[in-house]
Amino acid sequence: MANVLYPLFKQALLNKEHDLNSDSILAVLLDSADYTYDDAHDAVGDLSAGVVATSGALGSPTIADGVFDTADFSWTTVTGDQCEAIALYNDTPTTPTADPLILFMDTGITGMPITPNGGNINVTVNASGWFAL
Repeated sequence: MANVLYPLFKQALLNKEHDLNSDSILAVLLDSADYTYDDAHDAVGDLSAGVVATSGALGSPTIADGVFDTADFSWTTVTGDQCEAIALYNDTPTTPTADPLILFMDTGITGMPITPNGGNINVTVNASGWFAL
């Protein structure tokens, strides 16, 4: 698989349903043995079998020249299966399992795959941001 924006996120973005500067965006650490990307997936509940850790809201979101970026972050005290992918989602005030998916990333991630050992997993967001439109 390659890094990809979920198709239904792109549609929702064009419908002005997301404001990445002010919405609460979270990152999920995924075990690819338990989650397989699907174009039809639209909500964080679709990831449930593969979720190993979930971040808090990503800090310092910015959009510049069509690039979405955030500050570096950590998943804390992570245990579980080896992880190979990250997904971003918009933590909305709706039913938590219905929070919309944004990005699936399993390529070009420094330090991946990673096997959690109970410690923190620190993530340095790529200098070119999460994605560009």
